Amino acid sequence: MAQLIISYNPQPTNTVSVISPQFCFPQPLDLVIRKQVLNITSGNFDVNDTNGNLVLRVKGLLFPGRRVILDDAGNPIVTLQRKILTAHDRWEVFRRDSTDYNDMIFSAKKSSIIQLKTELDVYLANNINEQVSDFKVKGSWLEQSCTVYAGESNTIFAQMYKKHGIRSILIGKDKFMVTVYPNVDYAFIVALIVILDGITG
Repeated sequence: MAQLIISYNPQPTNTVSVISPQFCFPQPLDLVIRKQVLNITSGNFDVNDTNGNLVLRVKGLLFPGRRVILDDAGNPIVTLQRKILTAHDRWEVFRRDSTDYNDMIFSAKKSSIIQLKTELDVYLANNINEQVSDFKVKGSWLEQSCTVYAGESNTIFAQMYKKHGIRSILIGKDKFMVTVYPNVDYAFIVALIVILDGITG
């Protein structure tokens, strides 16, 4: 479970580990996330570094509203599940392939039911009251970009932009470019982007 460190430095100086510290690096990390749109199930992604090496893989399951993030060896890291019948379109994230609430790591939901711009509130599992979000995702899906912040602060953890092109359409994939800031859990950032796609895609 992550202990959230909030500062007003534009980049985090402490390790922000939500899923696991093994996914934190001391340098900025650029990732290429390719969404496979021509697939029998939705929500399939390949996550590569800028050298083309596979880092993570996201599999959409036949069960609607469920995704699993796998490491490069195919082992499940987290399971993402859309909560049924919620006005704010809440998603919950669990360790490995579990959906037991004892294994829940965090949840994310739309900040308001009707949105002109994308905004998600993210709560760690131990934030029972949910009075203040632990993280926030803000952006404009029309502009195909978003930023991940620490709660209500201006501390940036990651930035994403989305690219479309003739080649990506021909190979049946959308491409997301993501910069994860130093010492930030990149598996957590990928999970947020998958949730964002599930809500707005």
